[in-house]
Amino acid sequence: MGRQHWKKIWVGSAGNMVEWFDWFVYASFATYFAGAFFPSGNPTAQLMNTAGIFAVGFFMRPVGGWLLGRVGDRKGRKAALTLTVTLMSASAVLIAVAPTYGVAGYGGALVLLVARLLQGLSVGGEYAASATYLTEASDPARRGFASSFQYVSMTAGQIAGLGLQIILQRTMSDDALHSYGWRIPFIVGALGAAVVFYLRRSMLETEVYAEDTSHSAERGTLRALWQHKREAFLVIALTMGGTVAYYTYTTYLTKYLSNSAGLSKQTATLVSFTALIVFACLQPLAGALSDRIGRRPLLITFAVGSTFLTVPIMTLLRHVDGYWPALGLALLALVVVTGYTSINACVKAELFPTGIRALGVALPYAIANALFGGTAEYVALWFKKGGIESGFYWYVAACAAVSLVVYVTMRETKDLDLARVKAGEGTGAGDGESTLTTAS
Repeated sequence: MGRQHWKKIWVGSAGNMVEWFDWFVYASFATYFAGAFFPSGNPTAQLMNTAGIFAVGFFMRPVGGWLLGRVGDRKGRKAALTLTVTLMSASAVLIAVAPTYGVAGYGGALVLLVARLLQGLSVGGEYAASATYLTEASDPARRGFASSFQYVSMTAGQIAGLGLQIILQRTMSDDALHSYGWRIPFIVGALGAAVVFYLRRSMLETEVYAEDTSHSAERGTLRALWQHKREAFLVIALTMGGTVAYYTYTTYLTKYLSNSAGLSKQTATLVSFTALIVFACLQPLAGALSDRIGRRPLLITFAVGSTFLTVPIMTLLRHVDGYWPALGLALLALVVVTGYTSINACVKAELFPTGIRALGVALPYAIANALFGGTAEYVALWFKKGGIESGFYWYVAACAAVSLVVYVTMRETKDLDLARVKAGEGTGAGDGESTLTTAS
């Protein structure tokens, strides 16, 4: 992989890391600021309120996917990536200065809501623009490896957030963290976004996009996406199981270990932090493996593992009594999830032609996340409040089972030439020969 390819991947990944630092910091620090924006009472009810606002951010992702996906297809990947980080910076600033319930009543929760709406818009476009950029910028024979850095950077953002949380937990009192310390990571996120904005202004456009000559008036439009509706529905279906499992074992894991298993917040945070470091290191290895054996074997392995192991893993996690057993189970779960996370970005990008690729990835993926990923934590807490917490374990397993059907029936995409993809190539099940155009 050449120097220019690495430069594009580095700049795209750095921005993605800051985007997801801000996104995940909300989830990882929710246990500290949940009481700041809502009346005192049941801690689980307060967490449900903040989780509800977290989910609202996901419901803005389809809007962001549509708007920023359109920008990415019509104005370029660089333009979309620059706009997403601007929106994320603004949302981080809003959360950092939001007034508490004691100062402004529900006015603080309203500011928090607006900030999450902006984050939803931003991340809704960031995922697709980043997935498209990393896939197009890479060597055709190493797209799985290159695109795996999307989840490396996403996870690095979360690791940075958890790392900062660990530092704050060890340098500030619990009262100070609940009072004002939770604002610090949002200030850090806003500053980081400003740095990435500067870097992205000078980033290079991908050759695949720059050399594309199909400048139709319908480029990046919903009408053009409808011509690829089969691929769009495929993105929703193949995302369903992966996004629920990912958010279960990343953003929700710390709260689950603290609120359900009874571990201290410090121990639960350290478990997540350590597991995510290993998880990030696994992504390029699995991505490189997919370049050799194909995308489908990894996806199928994930779905089978998630379908049959989720219930026992979550049940055992519910009864862990220390750091090491919790870490072992978390690592087992994240190894399984790697089969999806390491390659899902390139799989989706490989389904669409250049003129509709950003929107084609963004909108269906955002819809799937709004329905399943963003609501995972809220659904988990709903089951817990209803006294049937194990129902959530079966819900996660069922979502994986649905995606398993899709993985088994879809065709392989790793040998597609991105510049020559047409509708219907490499997608769906059915008889007959594949119409893939292989890279030269």
